[in-house]
Amino acid sequence: MSSKKHLDLDPLPEKPRISILCLDITNFSQTTQFTLCSIAVFVFYLLYGYMQELIFTIKDFKPYGWYLTLVQFGYYTIFGLIETNIRGIHKRKIPIKTYFLLALLTLGTMGLSNSSLGYLNYPTQVIFKCCKLIPVLIGGILIQGKRYGPLDFLSALLMCVGLTLFTLADSQVQPNFNTRGILMISMALLCDAIIGNVQEKNMKNYGASNAEVVLYSYALGFLYIFTVMLLTGDFLAGVEFFGQQPYVTYGYAFIFSVTGYLGIQVVLTLVRTTGAFAAVTVTTMRKAVTIVISFVFFSKPFTIQYLWSGVIVIIGIYLNLYSKKHPIGIKDLEECCDRMLRKLRTKFIAQQYNSGQYLANV
Repeated sequence: MSSKKHLDLDPLPEKPRISILCLDITNFSQTTQFTLCSIAVFVFYLLYGYMQELIFTIKDFKPYGWYLTLVQFGYYTIFGLIETNIRGIHKRKIPIKTYFLLALLTLGTMGLSNSSLGYLNYPTQVIFKCCKLIPVLIGGILIQGKRYGPLDFLSALLMCVGLTLFTLADSQVQPNFNTRGILMISMALLCDAIIGNVQEKNMKNYGASNAEVVLYSYALGFLYIFTVMLLTGDFLAGVEFFGQQPYVTYGYAFIFSVTGYLGIQVVLTLVRTTGAFAAVTVTTMRKAVTIVISFVFFSKPFTIQYLWSGVIVIIGIYLNLYSKKHPIGIKDLEECCDRMLRKLRTKFIAQQYNSGQYLANV
């Protein structure tokens, strides 16, 4: 009788449901879950990148990157409202003043990223995004007081070198290269680094859901950019330009926004099922494939310097991933260097001994 009461009071916890959009994958093996999530990440984000670059091939579209961001924020707000209603999320947990900051940072990240494509090759923009670790590392130290190992700093250094070489190659092969694009994407990464740390800190403190953060960040961001563009007159100019080819402009923007929003959800599912390490590995591979697709589908000049500077960035990314799985401190690095020096010294002495030079010196 007592055991029965015990069972009634302490039932087995229900296994959390895992789904990719409407597909329930809870009962699948972990390998199958990882495979399905990875395929979905590639499908959504490759299409997202393709649509983003395709939009900027529309004639005279270059000045309307911020209006595209306004439309994208509008779509994301609608998607967020739908998702929160489906999930039954009606109460805000994070203070509204924090969301005003998050909205401003989100606007800076996506607005500057979209607008930078008017001045940069898409592969260059993607390479910059691959190097997000650099500002994130700095932001983690300044905002959250985090500590990083020597491999993290080495990977950041390699990314800086690879990024500089890639940018130099871009300036050589593009006659219309504009440093304004570099400044825009750098500012976008800076906002991205701050927003990541602010989101992480507040979501842990208040236990807010991803759907809530997405809804309030993009809704307030929409109000920000709408107000500014209305005051500057850019809103009416954007409406007029998009109105010339509404099915193309708004249609492309809709596909662009849907794939981006769904991609975010799949990445979050991938993190829950296989961990952050596997998720970062998949998204990094996706970015590499995005660069290849960009060169294949959109004609642009190519130089071999793109290849080996990209390889340096990839090595930096790999070191960063390795450091997350196998953290190494300063002391561990010193011991490793000491072992290597002793091994080299022993090998050098052995070579001298075999040649008779060591005995002669003695």
